Amino acid sequence: MDKKEKVLEIIKRLDKRYPNVKTALNFNSALDLVVATILSAQTTDINVNKVTENLFKKYQTADDYANVSLTELENDIKSINFYKNKAKYIKNLAKKLIEEFNGQVPKTMNELVTLPGVGRKTANIVLWNVFGINEGIAVDTHVKRISKLLGLTENTDPDKIEQDLMEITPRKYWGKLSHLLIMLGREICKAKAPNHKICPLSDICPSSTT
Repeated sequence: MDKKEKVLEIIKRLDKRYPNVKTALNFNSALDLVVATILSAQTTDINVNKVTENLFKKYQTADDYANVSLTELENDIKSINFYKNKAKYIKNLAKKLIEEFNGQVPKTMNELVTLPGVGRKTANIVLWNVFGINEGIAVDTHVKRISKLLGLTENTDPDKIEQDLMEITPRKYWGKLSHLLIMLGREICKAKAPNHKICPLSDICPSSTT
């Protein structure tokens, strides 16, 4: 099968295993998810969810983040890796939301990527999970690794991988594909110990040992 047929088969099989797939980050609003995604860099979603359980009760608007002292915000997220840099991103993001977007998270890729700490990956996650918009494919470490193992791309740059995947995947599946591959990476196709025996893609994966 060609790549377009293959990606549809991948989605079909993974969708059966992981129905109603979505981000593992907890959130109540678009602002919550932007903040959670910024915090998730270089750490696990589990760690982020532990921190945001109280964080999202304390900070519910852009004004809340903008008006708190940097020291206090740092203290609220200090168990997260690189918390000092992330606190600065969140503060500056909140200020930009107030100054340019009436305190609301924008709904377009072009606007989202102007926010401090927000790249295409974060923007794609927010657009699909909050607004149901398929603007692109979020490429994290799981998507980067697994899409190459499956023979869907030869690139290593996330932006180029995204373009490769968008070219062969129907637009309506862009957001879903990312999260399906992430789930596969967390449960079965782990970097150090992939479990080919139980992988639903083993017969169509060039890297499978089964």
